[in-house]
Amino acid sequence: MPGGDPSSQRRKLKAELQKARVVAGLTQREAAQRLDWSESKLIRVENGEVSLSVTDLQAMLQLYEVTDRQVIADLSEAARGSRGSSWWSAFRDVVSPKFALYLGQEASATSIRVFHPFLIPGLLHTEEYAYELLRVHCSDEEARRIADMRRQRQQSLLGHPDSPKVTFVLGEEALYRWIGSPAIMRRQLQHLIDAGEDDAISIAVIPFSAGAHAGLLGSFILLGFDDPAESLLFVEGLSGDLVSRGDPERIDRFSRHFDLMCKQALPGNQARSLFERLAEDFRQAAVGGPGGTSPLSTGYLGPPTSNTSKPDDAREDRWRPLGDHVRNHPQWSSSSPGPSATGAAQPASSRSQAAYLASLSSALL
Repeated sequence: MPGGDPSSQRRKLKAELQKARVVAGLTQREAAQRLDWSESKLIRVENGEVSLSVTDLQAMLQLYEVTDRQVIADLSEAARGSRGSSWWSAFRDVVSPKFALYLGQEASATSIRVFHPFLIPGLLHTEEYAYELLRVHCSDEEARRIADMRRQRQQSLLGHPDSPKVTFVLGEEALYRWIGSPAIMRRQLQHLIDAGEDDAISIAVIPFSAGAHAGLLGSFILLGFDDPAESLLFVEGLSGDLVSRGDPERIDRFSRHFDLMCKQALPGNQARSLFERLAEDFRQAAVGGPGGTSPLSTGYLGPPTSNTSKPDDAREDRWRPLGDHVRNHPQWSSSSPGPSATGAAQPASSRSQAAYLASLSSALL
């Protein structure tokens, strides 16, 4: 869908109209006054938050003295495309209103900074990793739908000429935590390697040796715009917390935390080497490893301390869902807290189920 989603068309309009206004020597307030608009309307247009009619576009281009016919035709086409439904409208059953608001902002950002202390962030998920991560919270069908939503989010946002610069920082634990089978983890790590080839994407890892750091309190995302005053913060959680531009001190505090963590993280080349080494370890775990063991065969973060043989359920062809080999453990008895008989969280009503699914869409971003 490159260039076809309304959010992509709004990004195109945003960039071109901002540039045209600056060339015309007008501030946002001056332009809004001459167009007889509210300043907030012009800001929303220039941030890519709203669609733009061709009539309004023509008024702006006339004010900015844009006369190039090809430019006018291209922007008029973008304006028509900006008025369609955004890609996430097809996922309203699993996208909460707050997360939909976030997605609209994300689509128009010029930079995105993402931190997660113990999981790979959603914008870097393979579809199977996302599914395995989600299915302990909901049914298989619901998990697949949310995973599909994440795939479309990636396709809409990343890999285009006008895509934002995205910086990921993740804790080293995220690379060792088994989400699904060893083969799924190997493919997820390979995806990190491939994603890092994109000039607009950088992935850094805070090593265990960094000790305590500012990000241990939880994950978050910072959205940057051409105007620094427009920055936004989304704090991770089941319900999510979109911090408005009216709280610049909190946004600035999280921004400083992120910058500090970048300094503590492994450089890009060292992070890539770590991804490659662990991908090979997971590959060996999937096929049995040399001599029947591998550094990951015990399921622990570090190498095995003895020559115990590799458990059967570390093999790709023997990998079983959570319920098959954990649910019958005494610790998971019917009287103890934990998954229900279906292995999924079961809210009390269909209404609460819908709210719960919508909350999952923005969790584990």
